[in-house]
Amino acid sequence: MATRISNHPENTATLNTLIATLIDSVEGYAKSAKEASNQHYAQLFAARAAERQQAVDRLQSAVVAQGGEAQDHGSLLGGIHRAFLSLREAVCSRDDAAIIAEVEHGEDYLKDKFETALDSATLDPAPREAVKAAWASVKAGHDEMSALKHAVTSG
Repeated sequence: MATRISNHPENTATLNTLIATLIDSVEGYAKSAKEASNQHYAQLFAARAAERQQAVDRLQSAVVAQGGEAQDHGSLLGGIHRAFLSLREAVCSRDDAAIIAEVEHGEDYLKDKFETALDSATLDPAPREAVKAAWASVKAGHDEMSALKHAVTSG
């Protein structure tokens, strides 16, 4: 018999907020992959989109294990949405440096969301472990995009 996580609504709400922002990230990376003129960047963005989708899937499973209903779409409001609206504008110009800068901006927002969740004293142990697992993808993506942005702007 599977062990259920204690059902605290704040756990589900926290996980679903992270899911929505990760879905925005998946969509932003997928759009960037299609629009980047540099094939290396396009492949990098596509790989990040796939990795982020795996993080979404893991967090959605954690919500279901919690006894909740998992978010299945991105955010309609909030900082990540605004960041990806800016990304859309950069993509329209097909300027790889602008695309990278906007992706990195979205990564900053996502990183802050995850750090806030991990700092929460109310997050139960099992949901916290799910967030930590997804955090690995977020942290790696943030660091990679930050380095890429600095390389492109200084090179």
